[in-house]
Amino acid sequence: MSRALLIVLDSVGIGGAPDADAFGDRGADTLGHIAEACAAGRGDRASLRSGPLRLPHLAGLGLGLAAEGASGRMPPGLAPTGPVAGAFGHAVESAQGKDTVSGHWEIAGVPVDFSWGHFPATRPAFPPALTQALIGEAGLPGILGDCHASGTAIIEELGAEHVRTGKPICYTSVDSVFQIAAHEEAFGLDRLYALCTIARRLCDPYRIGRVIARPFTGEEGRGFTRTAHRRDYAVPPPGDTLLDRLAAAGRPVVSVGKIGDIFAHRSTGREVKPGGNDACLTAALDALADLPDGGLVFANLVEFDTEYGHRRDVPGYAASLERFDARVPEIRAALRPGDLCLVTADHGNDPTWTGTDHTREQVPVLAFGPDVPPGPLGPLGFAAIGRMVARHLGLTDRSLAEPEPLA
Repeated sequence: MSRALLIVLDSVGIGGAPDADAFGDRGADTLGHIAEACAAGRGDRASLRSGPLRLPHLAGLGLGLAAEGASGRMPPGLAPTGPVAGAFGHAVESAQGKDTVSGHWEIAGVPVDFSWGHFPATRPAFPPALTQALIGEAGLPGILGDCHASGTAIIEELGAEHVRTGKPICYTSVDSVFQIAAHEEAFGLDRLYALCTIARRLCDPYRIGRVIARPFTGEEGRGFTRTAHRRDYAVPPPGDTLLDRLAAAGRPVVSVGKIGDIFAHRSTGREVKPGGNDACLTAALDALADLPDGGLVFANLVEFDTEYGHRRDVPGYAASLERFDARVPEIRAALRPGDLCLVTADHGNDPTWTGTDHTREQVPVLAFGPDVPPGPLGPLGFAAIGRMVARHLGLTDRSLAEPEPLA
């Protein structure tokens, strides 16, 4: 029996989905536009990085070829320089959204076949009944925000007022989310989590996918900074995921990063939640070292999305991609004969795009390991990723076991 490592590079899209027009994202291409910006000198930042995007190890696994298949063009500098060392393809999401939860659930074999609720881009954004219920049940003096906003921008705008008044900052985006930002010390981290638990229940009738606790620290005049103590309160998946099937089969699972939150802590096994991409990848590799046969390590690397995509930070995104690429040899060295590693993404977040929200894109599928034959996988659906993992781990349920290309 063998093991699997599934890594989601949060928001690393590789070209617009076929229905990107419907989302206002025609032409979005997270990886391609970052590579083009770096080639043109727009990805430079002193002491961080400079020059063309350098991803030699990912290119050698077929990332550039996957991007070419999705977008029709090879991103600058990502053509492989020798034989490809893995299987590669690009995947299209079937769910009508571009959010984290939908992407991960479909990767795990459960496409979202219903419409999430969303809050309008108005002020106020939240229904008065929801706001008043939250204030009443939590004993709040009121809320701040009540609008669509960038998380980093709104804490700079309202952080000082929040500390003075004790009113939490509540905001949303084009995703199906209700986000609550509060100061870890002035408001209290446990109190923020308790508030989000109330908000989760109150948001259920509105079909909101996630309530997110966004703690921060700092002070007026010196600025405010979000911390690594974020916590997501998601609704549970509507059907059995790859994780449920593994749990039913008695297989070990280790969830790294925000995976536990995304799947509402159902069948997520041992959860490890360090802060930052490097720490999450280290935790995933440490877990893999001790993982018994038949087990899965499922990791999300969220910094691509939260720190660089939403902030429209091209140099930061490029540097983060290069840091991950530098660790690909470490990932490959950790794989034993029979092991499979799959690297993919859940949506796009093009840092050259308008606004600050996710972009509707295809995602890469890179499969490699000592015994994985290299070559093209063809266009896939997101759910085929979970099916490939299931087949590799010997699960017999054919609803997960056969990776089918898109028709």
